[in-house]
Amino acid sequence: MSAPCIICVAITGSVPQKSDNPAVPITVPEQIESTHAAFEAGASICHAHVRNDDGSPTSDPDKFALLKEGIEAHCPGMIVQLSTGGRSGAGKMRGGMLPLRPDMASLSVGSNNFPTRVYENPPDLVDWLASEMIAHDVKPEIEAFDLSHILHAAQMHARGQIKDTPYVQFVMGVKNAMPADRHVFDFYVQTVQRLFPDAPWCAAGIGANQIVLNEWAVAAGGHARTGLEDNIRWDRQTLAPSNAALVERLAGICAKHDRPVATAAQAREILGLRAA
Repeated sequence: MSAPCIICVAITGSVPQKSDNPAVPITVPEQIESTHAAFEAGASICHAHVRNDDGSPTSDPDKFALLKEGIEAHCPGMIVQLSTGGRSGAGKMRGGMLPLRPDMASLSVGSNNFPTRVYENPPDLVDWLASEMIAHDVKPEIEAFDLSHILHAAQMHARGQIKDTPYVQFVMGVKNAMPADRHVFDFYVQTVQRLFPDAPWCAAGIGANQIVLNEWAVAAGGHARTGLEDNIRWDRQTLAPSNAALVERLAGICAKHDRPVATAAQAREILGLRAA
């Protein structure tokens, strides 16, 4: 049997609003309900941001605590991955939720351009976030928006700033950052395999590139991310009905490539995480 594929669902993000797609979950109860449906559809990781009631992004640890508690109660064993992304706060506010000891947290190790701004990840903040993840036993998911981010993660791993086996996610299709280029994707895979032999890896595509990266990652033996954070549409004419629907579509791609969908327990074993 082929290796199981971990499905990560990015439920909300910091940008999409209900005015873009009514299915985007904004409040904590909405996010818990949406995550539960995605979990039932096959997602074993929830990548989570939190919002204020008006839909604006925040890094409020209290909101993260409520979301984490709800996911753990309604999605037994699901891996909770909290975002330390720069759209939700500034400086050390971005890591204020790490003492909650989620299973994982995102870690961007370098800066790059976004559609209308520079996504700043200065070295001192990256080093501090990494140290907090070690202190609270949180596994980082390295968000690679550029090749240099993979190489820098290798340097951090060599220095002991990233423990155990790194988990790298390629993010492709962000405007002004790395496009969804198949030759680059293949080189990313080769680079991870060279620097971190036998390490698991993941890929995420933004907008219409979501299903493209889903297909590439599953076929190449990696893991895959979907969800309304990255893509609010089903196709050019239709909005995505839910996070669960996007997970079900990704599960169908797994079946096409004879990749069973990883259970939460299998995902924890693949990623070397503590038991739920």
